[in-house]
Amino acid sequence: MSIERGPVLLAIARTAIAKGLGIEAWADESAPWLRDQGASFVTLMLGSELRGCIGSLTPERVLLEDVKENALGAAFRDPRFAPLTREEFPLVRVEVSELSPMESLLFQDEDDARRQLRPHVDGLVLEYNGRRGTFLPQVWDSLPEPSRFLAHLKVKAGLPSTFWGQGIKLSRYTVQKWREAEAISKALS
Repeated sequence: MSIERGPVLLAIARTAIAKGLGIEAWADESAPWLRDQGASFVTLMLGSELRGCIGSLTPERVLLEDVKENALGAAFRDPRFAPLTREEFPLVRVEVSELSPMESLLFQDEDDARRQLRPHVDGLVLEYNGRRGTFLPQVWDSLPEPSRFLAHLKVKAGLPSTFWGQGIKLSRYTVQKWREAEAISKALS
């Protein structure tokens, strides 16, 4: 993944949201790599607060469509938030994360699993009995200890923070992420 991907993906995400709000916008969608299968997350920040985050863990469509759909999802369909408004749009900062393929973790117990985690590198998916939760690597910024990271991920998956069971599956991934600067997001609106 090259650094040039970031500005292209950010513009595509912001344009998708603008169009969803009925605002005229355009982004260059001509790069050939946008037609490759890809998985992404789009995160919206309003100041230092999360304003929406929706993504795909596995590549199920071309990256171009994945980023557009996840941008629309983060802006208008994240169940934790009301839909983004036209008034918020100039103030929101867009972040796009492109995910690597998943890697299953093999571990003996919870301590072994925690030891294998790479803080600030790994995104993590926890699955158990039909429940699933994920944290992007960016979550390490607010939960830097592997034990707290894993405990909060269990809660996100609908499990008690102290739960551990034989059927738990963990998969990790990395991301390449790009974030608009505040001045950029205001200038583009």
